[in-house]
Amino acid sequence: MQHWTILPILLPLLVASAMLLPPLSSRIQWLRIASISTLTILTLLASLQVFTVISEGSQLYILGGWSPPFGIALVADKMSALLVLLTSFLALCCMIFACADHDKSGEFFHPLFLFQVMGINGAFLTGDLFNLFVFFEVLLIASYALLVHSGGKNKTQAAVHYVVMNLLGSSLFLFGLAILYGTLGTLNIADMAVKISQLPESETILAKIGALLLLIVFGLKSAMLPLQFWLSRTYSSASAPVAALFAIMTKVGIYSIFRVFTVIFGDDAGELANFASAWLWPLAILTISIGSLGVLASPTLKRLTANLVIVSAGTLLVAAALHSELATAGALYYIIHSTLVTAGLFLLADVIAKQRGQAEDRLVNSRALSQPKLIGFGFAILALTIIGMPPFSGFIGKIMVLNSAQSMSTRLLIWPVILMSSLIALIMFSRAASKLFWKAPNNKNAAEKAHPYEVIAIGLLILGAPLLVIFGGSVTSYVMQAAADLHNMDVSVYPLLPEESL
Repeated sequence: MQHWTILPILLPLLVASAMLLPPLSSRIQWLRIASISTLTILTLLASLQVFTVISEGSQLYILGGWSPPFGIALVADKMSALLVLLTSFLALCCMIFACADHDKSGEFFHPLFLFQVMGINGAFLTGDLFNLFVFFEVLLIASYALLVHSGGKNKTQAAVHYVVMNLLGSSLFLFGLAILYGTLGTLNIADMAVKISQLPESETILAKIGALLLLIVFGLKSAMLPLQFWLSRTYSSASAPVAALFAIMTKVGIYSIFRVFTVIFGDDAGELANFASAWLWPLAILTISIGSLGVLASPTLKRLTANLVIVSAGTLLVAAALHSELATAGALYYIIHSTLVTAGLFLLADVIAKQRGQAEDRLVNSRALSQPKLIGFGFAILALTIIGMPPFSGFIGKIMVLNSAQSMSTRLLIWPVILMSSLIALIMFSRAASKLFWKAPNNKNAAEKAHPYEVIAIGLLILGAPLLVIFGGSVTSYVMQAAADLHNMDVSVYPLLPEESL
């Protein structure tokens, strides 16, 4: 039981390393079996970890026996355990889809995929900022290679912008960490939370500069304005299973904002308490607005979905700016909903593109789909869910975020923007449906039907929408507890320091 916390990192690392060696490296069927088996086990382990943190509280894993704040510590609390489960399930669905021959278009797809899962899980589980940087680099290096998997001019051009921006972000990350370490003498999150409140007034400006550099880096990862311009082209040019996995990538940045600016620079940070909220407010509102304009201008279903990722990032940034337990709980629920739905839309867009010939997924009149009823049903469920129509999960997630605004001035600021983004999504999905389904010719399409693996993967992601509603009470209770733990850090909830240090 004590080693379960590190398994979401260790298992994909070991299996991915083995995949680079013969005989696995040259046998696609073996690679598929190994990948699906690994991700299935990861999903089961992550589920057990969630039940463990519910019954026993946060789990601490210290590597090498070096006690915090000097050693490397992994922490599975309610928030990180939930996101590891979400990542593992999403990766499993994407891998099932990829096994419908999407993994044959380039080399090393399976080990790269598992390395990225390892990096994402590590970012969620780490208890210190330096290892957050390390895991950021692991997932980014894997994403660079996955983005250009199977090649192509569009992928290469999108990858150049993506790589350059993230290399710049990595440099700023190191500068921010260096400033904070020089100021506080530690990068352990819990230790920083204690020392920030004891910081002399003369050094608060340095800590603020370091924190703002981290906010820029996390804003880049989460597609916060004005750092969002890379996302729509990058995501829409990636292969379907890779784009679907990338749906969780922006959430790593959002998670980092919540973790750093709630635990370290939260209510108990003295002069620096909640200072990031003043920066997040306008950027969050503008991110939703720019994302909504992108949705209106989207020429393809993939580009439409990518812009919706930006809108969802803005909504989550609004919750971060509100800085309350209710807002954080709403954000956690919304993360689950938006990740599953946008991933499903990326996969569905690929199936539609294959069946429409040269028109692909462009929102223009073209030949009929070979499976209009099956694909249309999936499209309708995903569209209604991401728009936020009741009784789907998108409605619950947005209501939780909207209700977390306590004052009338705050409601007047965020309600119109979020509701208008939903209206724009409704308009664009209505237009997309008319082009993809209603105005299609009646002639039969001889195109190849969706592979059973593709149907299974998309079906599993779609299933998340009703399950989040059916088990809405349990999920809501869990995210409320996770939010409470995050906003009320103490030794029993976030056990990174000896009790006498706190």
